Amino acid sequence: MRLGTPLSDSAVRVMLLGAGELGKEVAIELQRLGVEVIAVDRYPNAPAMQVAHRSHVIPMTDPHVLAGVIAAEMPHIIVPEIEAIATEVLAEIEAAGHAVVIPTARATQLTMNREGIRRLAAEELDLPTSPYAFASSADDLAEAAEQIGLPVFVKPVMSSSGKGQSFVESLDQVADAWAYAQSGGRVETATVIIEGRIDFDFEITLLTVRSMRDGAVRTDFCAPIGHRQVKGDYVESWQPQAMSPAALASAQDIAGKVTDSLGGLGVFGVELFVKGDQVWFSEVSPRPHDTGLVTLATQTMSEFALHVRAILGLPVDVSQRETGASAVIYGGMDAVGIAFDGVAEALSVPTADLRLFGKPESYERRRMGVATARGATTDQARERARLAASKVRPVAV
Repeated sequence: MRLGTPLSDSAVRVMLLGAGELGKEVAIELQRLGVEVIAVDRYPNAPAMQVAHRSHVIPMTDPHVLAGVIAAEMPHIIVPEIEAIATEVLAEIEAAGHAVVIPTARATQLTMNREGIRRLAAEELDLPTSPYAFASSADDLAEAAEQIGLPVFVKPVMSSSGKGQSFVESLDQVADAWAYAQSGGRVETATVIIEGRIDFDFEITLLTVRSMRDGAVRTDFCAPIGHRQVKGDYVESWQPQAMSPAALASAQDIAGKVTDSLGGLGVFGVELFVKGDQVWFSEVSPRPHDTGLVTLATQTMSEFALHVRAILGLPVDVSQRETGASAVIYGGMDAVGIAFDGVAEALSVPTADLRLFGKPESYERRRMGVATARGATTDQARERARLAASKVRPVAV
């Protein structure tokens, strides 16, 4: 793709649908290549809006409003960065040839809904997954939980960062799990997924990159990223995650099949469970993944640089430079326009770096920043990243 000059007739215009911390890093990488960036989200002053050429605040699930913004801006490329979007609009735009949707409109529709992607993986591609069922009422949930066998995980079919997810160990917890799922979903939907628990050793994100090389699409894999979650939300990640050659080959095979089916270009965050040499598919995001923030410290090209290069048809390099880790910095309070103390102390930790996202409003468990660090081993890198994150103290002003 020929790249031009922003705010001119030669500009390549990219619209980000979702302007959070991951979108902000994507926007910065686009800016480095002279791409004109339009950031769109449901709330003002979102992180990516702060580094974009223009921004819009709209109800992202309203098809008429979304179509109007796209028609007014006429982007060449549309990059969905969140799940809660009126994806039918993207399908219409892609079919009409008005813009390229990353990776594809179909991929966006399938992956925004856990039901769509689970049925694709388990029923069409015949990939190993945890046992699962879908329920549209609390009674259906209880019946499915009994059939699968307690304990189970209950999740809204449309949510992110652990919102609305519960771990159900007895039937008397079903009503609360159902209510929490309804409150935590990205959009109004009565459907939940019930998943049986897999006895795994660890879970990974396998960043899978589809890019152009010599006129054909090729697939590359980054080194596996290990991560720790609390209530479905990532709190730290590290790269590489040690695993057997057989397990790595199986993980790459599963990720390749899923992303080949979804098609298009860009980075996919494929989440997998691993036990010994066994691997199970969990989920896939057709975009950079939050656990992949660690690549800011570890790789020759971060997942954000890889995503941008891939969607622009440019060469990619998935090689890892160093061992590293990331640790989340939470807001710790409900407040607007918070400040951060302890930044100098955090950056005094050997090899540490910070990303403070600039989110306009803090919540108790909202991710407001991340610390990264490198080390001779993953254990050392994790210790440094956690220490740096602990030094940052959010304060109300």
